[in-house]
Amino acid sequence: MLQEIYDFNFRQLELSIREIGYGDQSINKKMKDYINLFHSMVSEIHFWEDLPKSEKLKKISIFLSDFRNIEYLLDYFENFNDDLSKKTLNSYLKSVSKS
Repeated sequence: MLQEIYDFNFRQLELSIREIGYGDQSINKKMKDYINLFHSMVSEIHFWEDLPKSEKLKKISIFLSDFRNIEYLLDYFENFNDDLSKKTLNSYLKSVSKS
C-alpha cells in the first residue's frame, strides 16, 4: 500500500509539472530532482522521534533555510505526527477514491 501511495504522489507531481507546460526532457530532470530531494528528506528524518527539538530544527533548516518561522513549522509537524499516530493508515485512506 505504501508503494502505491508513493507512486500516486509522484505521478500527480509529474502531471502537475506537465500541466505547467514543461517538456519531456525538463520533466525527467525535475522528477529526478524531486525524487532525490524526497529521499534525502526521508533519510534525514529516519529517527525523528528520537531527536531532541534542537536537532529537529537543524534538520528542517537544511531544506527550508530561508523559512521565517521554523519553530512554528516544527510544532505543526509534531502535532500532525501525533494525530497520525492515533489512527491507522486505512482510516486516512477510506475517503480517497482509487483512480
